[in-house]
Amino acid sequence: MYSCAVILAAGEGKRMRSSTPKVLHKICGKEMVNWVIDGIREASIDDINVVVGKGSEKVIEGTKNKQVSYSLQEEQLGTGHAVICAEDFLKGKTGTVAIFSGDAPFITSETIKKFLGFHENGNYSVTILTSKVDDPFGYGRIIRDENGEVVKIVEHKDCSIAELLVNEINSAIYCFDIEDLLSSLKKINNNNVQGEYYLPDVISVLKSEGKKVGAITAEIEETKGINSRLQLSEGEKIMRNRINKKHMENGVTLIDPDTTYIGGDVIIENDTIIYPNNVIEGKTVIKEGTVLYPNSRIEGSIIGKDVTIQSSVILDAQVGDNTTVGPFAYIRPESVIGSHARIGDFVEIKKSVIGEGTKVSHLTYIGDAEVGSGCNFGCGTVVVNYDGKHKNKTIIGDNSFIGCNTNLVSPVQVESNTYIAAGSTITNKVPEGALAIARAKQVNIEGWVDKKGLRK
Repeated sequence: MYSCAVILAAGEGKRMRSSTPKVLHKICGKEMVNWVIDGIREASIDDINVVVGKGSEKVIEGTKNKQVSYSLQEEQLGTGHAVICAEDFLKGKTGTVAIFSGDAPFITSETIKKFLGFHENGNYSVTILTSKVDDPFGYGRIIRDENGEVVKIVEHKDCSIAELLVNEINSAIYCFDIEDLLSSLKKINNNNVQGEYYLPDVISVLKSEGKKVGAITAEIEETKGINSRLQLSEGEKIMRNRINKKHMENGVTLIDPDTTYIGGDVIIENDTIIYPNNVIEGKTVIKEGTVLYPNSRIEGSIIGKDVTIQSSVILDAQVGDNTTVGPFAYIRPESVIGSHARIGDFVEIKKSVIGEGTKVSHLTYIGDAEVGSGCNFGCGTVVVNYDGKHKNKTIIGDNSFIGCNTNLVSPVQVESNTYIAAGSTITNKVPEGALAIARAKQVNIEGWVDKKGLRK
């Protein structure tokens, strides 16, 4: 049976006190609405429409790579009105539409599949995803009859005293028969405390028409919504625990999961060991056998097998197998570090290629350079890539030895099997097999201290 999804993402989120639309606030490095989209896609629903409202341009920008369509809710007149705004998306379709909240990022693809299967196998007109909680304050209540059948959903502000005692709550996640939904939306009104069109009122309409209404319960952890910064922090813990548990089950050692921060799109292979206070974000891939000692940040990077990283920052870069990085190294975007290399303490690599087996051990900056294999950089080397107007390139061949405190003034080429004497400033090509010395000859002026009266 055909199925599609609508995500309600038009809410302003005033309690967040932010200029960023609520659904774009991040949980474990990913926008809440994108967690929802990815979960739906993993459940094999590909046709997804996002209802946007205030801050629509930002929401569209934040989801632009997700291949979804959009509907606009110019005025926020309730969840029922939001779905009405998606009418053009639904018109002409038959089958099932699943409706989700863009600020409820915890639902899993497994639960979505189970939910959809329950709805379709039961031939329900509408199925509600519910949860049972100890404290239902603020939630809409699921009201059942003496036979356990769903009668209606009542918003918290509209509950009677008896209804307030009900602890089964509405998750605001539904499956509808599309034709039944479109028909019943025309029959709801805004005669309630908030003067809004409630989507749950559709259930009462369908019930009155003798349509089949179902409900299936999920754990509250999966149906939680985020409405404040406090709830955002609580959600971060929920998602972090879920992510870390998945990696440990896949053979990754986390020394202290409570202080390990891994994004939802990160891939980590088995036998990797991660010490506390590491932050791993974006579409990072860490291959097997790597050890991350404490206090590194890695984002959008590919880390090879058996790499050792200590207290360093690696952004949108690649690090080859059996390479060591840090402590206190900074590998910037578009850098590629070869295998069996050494990037040591207080080394910065910017948009450069470092060849296999090359050692850049300490206090060195390499920018806009191509460095061959088997090279050695002495302490304090600087590739001077910026002339005040343009970035220029340096090319260094294989097996070159760069002495301490060398300046390589770009653009310049250093060919293979060359030596550069310590303290040199290189501005011209160094041919293969040569020793380059570019420094003033030492002059000793004897007796100068006494003549100047500086002896202590």
